[in-house]
Amino acid sequence: MFDIYKSKIYPIFAIILNIYIVVIGLLLAKRIEAFYFLGGCYIIFIIIGCYKAALKVLPISVILFGIFFGINYAVTQNLESSLALGERILSFTIAVIPTLSIRPIDLVRNMNSLKVPRIITLGMLIALNFIPLLMLEMKQIREAMKIRGAGFLFNPKVFYRAHLVPLITRIVEISDTLSLSIETRGFSTSSKDYSIYHKPKINIIDILVFILILGGGIVGIIL
Repeated sequence: MFDIYKSKIYPIFAIILNIYIVVIGLLLAKRIEAFYFLGGCYIIFIIIGCYKAALKVLPISVILFGIFFGINYAVTQNLESSLALGERILSFTIAVIPTLSIRPIDLVRNMNSLKVPRIITLGMLIALNFIPLLMLEMKQIREAMKIRGAGFLFNPKVFYRAHLVPLITRIVEISDTLSLSIETRGFSTSSKDYSIYHKPKINIIDILVFILILGGGIVGIIL
């Protein structure tokens, strides 16, 4: 039902909103307006089609909020400071929703269309593709440990021999594979002219969302 907005959000806008939401969330951390602002951002992201990322972030947000709020309140017995800490955590978790909703290649294409130096865009492309591969490798290593009955992961000897060593080996292999992949596809850091297969375009909804969240943060600070 929410898939009517296919492009999710303009990539560069997503990065800017990520930073902006964190900054506003930290500035409003001791005020009730922070909850209104963050809640409004969450609803907006769901409406424009980022609902999958929003649903993934929701349980993490609730768990982290509960942990940090509970620990701080148990230590300080101060409700206001505990809520402020919880609001700061929420600002970080909700801020990642727009960036989770964009594809790495779309962000790189967007940066290329804006003439960002190639060394930066290539570094961004490698980093964004490396992290998911690394997480997948860690999951596969843990599954292999369970199948082989390697033992408890938090045992230093088990962690070193059965998890850390294979992980480092795979990191080296993945980095080499990514480098070769980029080279064989003709990517270069030179300043020569290049074409962009599909340039991300700004939609009217992108502009409205950007203005709405920007205005919401400003109103929250003024009030």
